[in-house]
Amino acid sequence: MAEQGLDQAEGALNDEALFENDEQDLEFDESGLELAAKEADLDYEAELEGHFLNENYSLPDNWESGKAILPTITDWSTSELTREGADGPAPFRSGAITPDGLIDEDFEAEIGTPSDDEETDVEFQDIADHKILEVAGDDLYGRKVIVFAACKLPPSTQINHQRLLEYMRHVLDQYVENDYVIVYFHFGLTSKNKPKLSWLIQIYKELDRKYKKNLKAWYIVHPTNFIKILWNLFKPFISVKFGRKIMYMNYLHELKEHLHFDQLVVPPLVLQHDAKLVASNKPKYPYSKDGTDAGTLPTQQYGVSLHHVKAHYGCVIPPVIQQTVDYLRQNALDIEGIFRRSANAVNLKAVQKKFNNGETIDFAAEGDEHIPAVALKIFLRDLQEPLLTFDLYQPVLRLHTVEDERKVAEVRRMLHEELPEDNYQILKVIVQLLTEVVDHSAMNKMNSSNLAIVFGPNLLWPKGQASLSSMGYLNNFARLLIDNYRQLFDR
Repeated sequence: MAEQGLDQAEGALNDEALFENDEQDLEFDESGLELAAKEADLDYEAELEGHFLNENYSLPDNWESGKAILPTITDWSTSELTREGADGPAPFRSGAITPDGLIDEDFEAEIGTPSDDEETDVEFQDIADHKILEVAGDDLYGRKVIVFAACKLPPSTQINHQRLLEYMRHVLDQYVENDYVIVYFHFGLTSKNKPKLSWLIQIYKELDRKYKKNLKAWYIVHPTNFIKILWNLFKPFISVKFGRKIMYMNYLHELKEHLHFDQLVVPPLVLQHDAKLVASNKPKYPYSKDGTDAGTLPTQQYGVSLHHVKAHYGCVIPPVIQQTVDYLRQNALDIEGIFRRSANAVNLKAVQKKFNNGETIDFAAEGDEHIPAVALKIFLRDLQEPLLTFDLYQPVLRLHTVEDERKVAEVRRMLHEELPEDNYQILKVIVQLLTEVVDHSAMNKMNSSNLAIVFGPNLLWPKGQASLSSMGYLNNFARLLIDNYRQLFDR
């Protein structure tokens, strides 16, 4: 019924008229798909398109070097946008704005793509090079985050949208068996790079229940009037359940309630646009002293360092890890989708609050084995520094250059010689549990590859933003840890 309705909608709307005929009153303007009358004035975004998104899709000479200067932001200075400390993590640290107003370089472009996926990467290299689609670790509830940036779409004459759809399916296929969310940066979709309506309808038809079932939220950042009207056109043909997953985010800082900003890939043009909106509309700054971010509790475990936890509790293995691992080992090894499924958000937050207050959790009373699993993942991702440390990020990414027969020995050396002893002991506890989960994979459907996809980005991440290619390296590394546990951790 839904597909039949969409076919009727496609014919009734006539996408050629709506999306391509510049003579129609109902059309896209240059500000990122806003619905506008033909007499609309040239605004800031149209000026951006004229300067940055021309037919050659070129940026200023110094943009690719990672040192393009951003415009001055009134009211919210760049120091406010990048600060980190008692008030919580910087809201745009992952967007690569530095305190001096520059955009950090992306060193991962020099490293290449994961060797295990080399054939597929070559197949879609022409699409992947645009970085339209990225994977940005997990959200606050342990669900994979897929980022789609409209501003990275090249002019329609320079990309095959059918291949883009195939590439999207290829990326999503790696994650849709787990719960996941999508972040769609709408700004930057213009009259030159917009796809046809028929292509959007094709996406909805071809990305079937397999892709929709585990999609838990779809965040549309910087929505325009056109997006809302388009949504109303599609709404009659979309299930109510799916419709509840759509959430509008008017400003980047609104994502902080749902995502880790230190892992979110925010395109520079989107950062600029958001800064302009913030300066113009002056929304309440979410990290002010009278906001919800409280000071660190002595008993706090989430969002602090391992040193802080050890100093208060006097043990190497944090209570969160010890309690969750013990419960999961005794009660959840046979649970299908363990570590893959998300948990009830309200109950999860209540458990985190109890842990931060130094309480012991009765997981049996919670009645959901996924709560301790997600609580463990979130603890790892909320650490101020990853369990494997920032120092090991680049060495891990370079492992693909090491011969296969030497990789295990090199990883063992890294773990024993370069990883701090406390981190090593914690990692050993976690990986040992994961090997036990794999032993029960016939029941729980979680093999080492599935677990690696879940844990790779939670064990290690960079100080700045991560790329889609780096996720492959991290997943490969996590799988190597699980598959070679005895060789790596036996003294």
